[in-house]
Amino acid sequence: MSRRVLVLAALPLLLSACAMAPQPAPEPSLTVPPAWRTASAGGSAAIDRDWWRAFGDPALDSLVRRALDNNGDLKIARSRLQEYQARIRVADSARLPALNLSLGPTRSRTIGALGEPVETTSVVGAVQASYEVDLFGRIAGSVEAARFESLSQEAALEAAALAVAANTASGYLNLLGLDAQLALARATLESRERSFELARHQFEVGYSSRLEMSQAEAELHSTAATVPQLERQIALQEQALNLLLGASPGPLARGAELKALHEPRPAPGLPSELLRRRPDIAQAERLVAASDASLAVARDALLPSIRLTASLGAQGHSLSQLLRDPTELWSIGGSVLAPLFDAGRLRAQAEIAGTVRDRAVYTYESVVRTAFAETDNALASIEGLQRQLVEAEARRRAAGEVLRVAANRYRNGYASYLEELDAQRTAFNADLNALQLRASLLAAHVDLYRALGGGWTPAQ
Repeated sequence: MSRRVLVLAALPLLLSACAMAPQPAPEPSLTVPPAWRTASAGGSAAIDRDWWRAFGDPALDSLVRRALDNNGDLKIARSRLQEYQARIRVADSARLPALNLSLGPTRSRTIGALGEPVETTSVVGAVQASYEVDLFGRIAGSVEAARFESLSQEAALEAAALAVAANTASGYLNLLGLDAQLALARATLESRERSFELARHQFEVGYSSRLEMSQAEAELHSTAATVPQLERQIALQEQALNLLLGASPGPLARGAELKALHEPRPAPGLPSELLRRRPDIAQAERLVAASDASLAVARDALLPSIRLTASLGAQGHSLSQLLRDPTELWSIGGSVLAPLFDAGRLRAQAEIAGTVRDRAVYTYESVVRTAFAETDNALASIEGLQRQLVEAEARRRAAGEVLRVAANRYRNGYASYLEELDAQRTAFNADLNALQLRASLLAAHVDLYRALGGGWTPAQ
C-alpha cells in the first residue's frame, strides 16, 4: 500500500519535470483596411469560378481548360495532395492497436545435464498486439497536424490552378494584342509602299526632290522591320502558352479579335472578404494551424507514454506438432516510458516547432498584405488604363483625320511630303498605343481576378 502511495505521489512530480512552459504565438501586427484605396467601378460581387469566360472568347475557354487538365505543375500539386492525404491515414493508424503475426522455426544444439550435446527443434507461432494509450493527446495532435497540412495542400493546388488559369488568360490576351499590332503593321506597310511609289513617281517626273523619295523609302523599311519583330514575339508567346498547356511547340487557334472581347467588371467587395476568397491565404492560414498542432505534439513528447502489449502463440517441436498438439504461450503487460535525460533534445525540438509556428504566423500576415496590395494595384491599373484608353482613342481618331488631310494636301501639291510623313508616323503610333492599352486593360482585369482568388471559396 505504501508503494502505491509513493508512486501516486511521485507521478505529479514526474509530469511537472517533463512539462514545458507554453510558447505563445507572436503578437498580431496585421491591420485590415476598411476599404480599397481605389474605388471600384461596380459589377457583380459574385465571381464565377470559370471567370475567364467573362471575356466572351470560346478559344480562351478552351485554352484554360486544356491548361488546367494538362499543366505539369498542376500534376505535381495533385500528386503532392495525394501524399498528404496518405499522411493523414498514417497518423490516424496510431489510434488503433497494431497486430503482427510471427512464425519462427529454430534448430539448436546445447549441452545437456550429463555433458552430452542435445539438439532440439522448435516452431513458434504467435499473434502480437500493441496499443498506445493517448493519455495526453499526442496521437490526436499528430492527426490534427496532418489534417491541416493536407488542407493546406488542397489550397495550394487551388492557388496553383488559379495561377495557371491567369497566366494562360494573360498570355492569350497578349497574343491577341500582338496579332492586332501585326495586322496594323502590315496594313501600314502597304500604305508605306504606296507612299513610296508615289514619291518615286513624283521624283522621276520632277515634281519632288530625291530627299522626299529617300525619306519615303526609309520610312518603308522602318515599318517593314516591325513586321518580323512582331512575328517573333507572337512565336515566343505561342511557345509560352504551349508550355502552360503541356503541349508541343506549334501555332494556337484564335477566337475573337482583341476589340471584340468583353471587358468584365468583377467587384472586389470589402478587404475583409478577401481573407476567405484567396486560396494562398487559406493555405497560409492552415499552415499556421498545422504548425500549432505540431508544436503541441512536440510538447507532448516530453510527457510519459503508456503502451499495452499482449501476445498469444503456440510452440511445437515440428510444424505438424504445432498444428496438431501445440504448447500454448501467452503474455500480457504494459509499460510507461518517460524521458528522464536526453541532453535537452526533446525540449530543443519543441523550441524548433515553436519557431516554425511563429514563421507560419509571419508568413500568413505577409501573404495577406500581398493580397491587399495586389488587389489595390489591379483596381488602380484598371481605373488608370480606362482613362488612358479614352484619351488614346480620341488621339487615334484625331491623328487619322490629320493623316487624311495631309495626304490630300500632298497629292494636290499644297504641302511637302514631310508633312504627310509626320502625319503617318503620328497615326501609326496612335493606333499602336490604343491597341497596347486595350490589351493592357484586359490583362489588368485578369490580374484583378487573380488578386480576388478567381472565384475560389473554402467550401469548394
